[in-house]
Amino acid sequence: MNDIPYLRDLVVIFAVAVVVVTALHRLKIPSIAGFILAGILVGPGGFGLIDDVHKVEVLAETGVALLLFGIGLEISLERLRRLWWPVLAGGALQVGLTAAATFAVCRLLGYSPNLALFIGFVIAISSTAVVLQGLEARGELDAPHGRLTLGILVFQDLSVVPMMLAIPLLSGSGPPAQNLFSALLRTVAILASVLLAARLIVPRALRLIAKTRQRNLFVVAVLLVSIGTAWVLWICGIPLALGAFLAGLVVAGSEYRHQALADLISFRDAFTSIFFVSIGMLLDPGAILENIIPILILLVAVLAGKSGLVFITAMIMRLPLRVCVLAAAALAQVGEFSFILMRGAQTTGLVTDHLAGNLVVVAVLSMFVTPFGLSLGPHLAAGVGKIQVLTRLLKVSTAEDAAEEVRTMHEHVIIGGYGLAGQQLAQALRQSGIPYVIAELNVENVRNAISKGEPAYFCDITSLEVLECLQAADAGELVLLINDPDANQRAVKAARSLAPNLHIVVRASYQLDIRPLLKAGANEIIAAEIEAAVEVVSRTLNRHQVDPEQVAVHLSRIRSLRQEKTA
Repeated sequence: MNDIPYLRDLVVIFAVAVVVVTALHRLKIPSIAGFILAGILVGPGGFGLIDDVHKVEVLAETGVALLLFGIGLEISLERLRRLWWPVLAGGALQVGLTAAATFAVCRLLGYSPNLALFIGFVIAISSTAVVLQGLEARGELDAPHGRLTLGILVFQDLSVVPMMLAIPLLSGSGPPAQNLFSALLRTVAILASVLLAARLIVPRALRLIAKTRQRNLFVVAVLLVSIGTAWVLWICGIPLALGAFLAGLVVAGSEYRHQALADLISFRDAFTSIFFVSIGMLLDPGAILENIIPILILLVAVLAGKSGLVFITAMIMRLPLRVCVLAAAALAQVGEFSFILMRGAQTTGLVTDHLAGNLVVVAVLSMFVTPFGLSLGPHLAAGVGKIQVLTRLLKVSTAEDAAEEVRTMHEHVIIGGYGLAGQQLAQALRQSGIPYVIAELNVENVRNAISKGEPAYFCDITSLEVLECLQAADAGELVLLINDPDANQRAVKAARSLAPNLHIVVRASYQLDIRPLLKAGANEIIAAEIEAAVEVVSRTLNRHQVDPEQVAVHLSRIRSLRQEKTA
């Protein structure tokens, strides 16, 4: 009996992945790291359960294409428009600084200018697949550092196109510079066509399909748009995965993006796991052990160098130190598009197989440690307000400065975060004669508050030492108004350990945030998701002149969702 192509390999991949990821989950090791480890075990360098890596590479390319298509669906052109500053400023700074720094180091090591520039391209790219999976799992995509990270990743992905076009020129086997310029113009024209399709053509076409009320026809139409767009872009010289990302943006331009994402989410998750497994299969543990010292040196250099340059990028953009640290921890690795760049360079002879092999090993290992870096990031950022040199350079008051001024306060309110809600709360407290103090990690917000005469200080509200300086033990209430779920939990735990009787109010984004915050010790959670539901239901029913008693019943039911999360 003939084997069905890929079937045995899929069975092996999923079986080993399920066992490994389940076992590592008990040790609280991220699933991405588990999939990569499963790939190491089943690959040629492990137990050799799968020896035809090419077949898995095909599946992996499909997986990353589906992943980036889903990311494109979730981002949408409207969201990209709101992220224009992180995309343009953050992305250009990060890619430019990383490529320049890598070029300088490679030149010192004796590499040719062309090869040094190419290695700079490879190192500058981070992993969209790994980072966004990790941020999404932690609920941090909409946090300040999540938005910065997403913006930089989008710029990196789009910059792969000119990098690919530059490879023949760098290797000396390509067309002259004017032909390269023509290719760039063609790429710009293609991207403009994609944007035009996203705005005008695809939404109308999907609207016609949706009117048939045939769900299977709608799924086929979405697949046609996504695969067709990716194929056309691939013919034009744009990598398949990047084409899929742009196809996602095209579909996201219609009002049916959520339905499309719901229909394809299971396929995306399955093939994404194959992608991570295939990444692990690229590693040969024996070869790594033989060259462990140079590989570790190169790995540490890449992780430290990239994280440092991302930190500098965020600092240049005058973002809060916590955002700088978390973005640096997220973007320290080398990404999947770097494999595409190296594959293209090997065919032109620009990169030797030995160098490409070392770069692949470092890239895979950097992906493997990224989930741990994401988990470690908040701990690194927790003490960022203690760096006195940076706070002096930023010219803002710190928690230590607050200790002297807050010492005499009693039953005061500590406000964590000075966004719109924090500003309105401070104004209301001031007019009511209630003492308060503001803790904020956004330098511009602190300066803005100080200019208005507010008692605002540059400090991390998640730090136990900061809460001591703010006299939390003598405070009447702590109100947390920050957009970072992990930081909220850390702040609640720190405050509760210092002041067991302190009343703690937290503004959260989602209903799912309620239970962890209550478990951490919060007294009240104001979930924006629930409050929005209350407003929507109330206004809609009142507009339809529903009996006020019935309206009250519905609103009570919605508000009871808070208590359900404590069960």
